[in-house]
Amino acid sequence: MNRLVIFASGSGTNFEAIVEAKNKGQLDADIIGLICDHHDAGCLSRAFRLNIPSAIFLRNQYPSKIAMDEAILNQVQLWHADWLILAGYMRILSPILINAYPKHILNIHPSLLPKYKGKDALGQALANKDTTLGVSIHYVDEGMDTGEIIKQVSFQITEGEGRTEAEARLHQLEHQLYPQVIEQLLKEST
Repeated sequence: MNRLVIFASGSGTNFEAIVEAKNKGQLDADIIGLICDHHDAGCLSRAFRLNIPSAIFLRNQYPSKIAMDEAILNQVQLWHADWLILAGYMRILSPILINAYPKHILNIHPSLLPKYKGKDALGQALANKDTTLGVSIHYVDEGMDTGEIIKQVSFQITEGEGRTEAEARLHQLEHQLYPQVIEQLLKEST
């Protein structure tokens, strides 16, 4: 069975959706750990509640980004990870991690890439008055949201729909889509 390590920086709703999909039999994989880069992130309490081991790597505890990613690589190798799944992880991975897991690192992004890379993609889309929003799942490369796109799903926002409603719809779509795409890729890789 494939062994997944989830990377998250925030509340961890996508992390929990992936674990729930596994627990419901919708994802044939073991979730073996959580990597987090914030000591007070909500994903850590979710990991504790879900009985998933977690490891925290704070950038200020390492002399360089590369040193931090080397430490992360050591941890995921200790866990014997097959895939690295970024779910709201707000750091760009260095070549050390990317080269260790070629085509085995995924990310989800709340825009229809290549539009609106980076932070606050929804805010950028709304500021530009886009009426079509969506989610992209892609392989991770050395750039910011530049890896090969695996799947995109879009939806139309209605007149008068604000940020709160659009964000809720994006999260709902992410929580459904990400486990499905992960499962599909795991099946294709065996």
